[in-house]
Amino acid sequence: MSRIDENAQFVPVRIAVLTVSDTRSIEEDRSGQTLVDRIEEAGHQLADRRILPDERAQIAAQLRDWCADPAIDVVISTGGTGLTGRDVTVEAHRDVYEKEIEAFATVFTIVSMKKIGTSAVQSRATGGVAQGTYLFALPGSPGACKDAWDEILKLQLDLRHRPCNFVEIMPRLDEHLRRK
Repeated sequence: MSRIDENAQFVPVRIAVLTVSDTRSIEEDRSGQTLVDRIEEAGHQLADRRILPDERAQIAAQLRDWCADPAIDVVISTGGTGLTGRDVTVEAHRDVYEKEIEAFATVFTIVSMKKIGTSAVQSRATGGVAQGTYLFALPGSPGACKDAWDEILKLQLDLRHRPCNFVEIMPRLDEHLRRK
């Protein structure tokens, strides 16, 4: 079972938050703020925060910019993961991914099922890696952001989490890009 090794040292990671919405402003962005609050409460650093419209090319460009920035370790987006015609965040993420973390969607669905039952089937939450940066796309509701952070990301982004976590393999995420 998972646990936190209290003898190990906490290592903060630098996280950018992207809200995808045609209508929200920073003041109205409850989902993005939920993530920001939890990131800072956990001891991580908010590296950047933006709001973009539901435009695939713009979202992908922002993800690529953040992946190229050595001051950003993780990107979490919220919004645009549903089934409607304007929901293109998942496609934008997949345009950028080098590797998809398929189990993230599965685990998120399991967490969501406990909270919202079969409505969890409507989420297309996803995770992946590009240029040594983790990327996660979450639904646009504060509850979904809370659940994803509290039940998955808070633990996986903590170096002390056992038996394993995302942080411990961060230095090796881009090893295939380095010159041999």
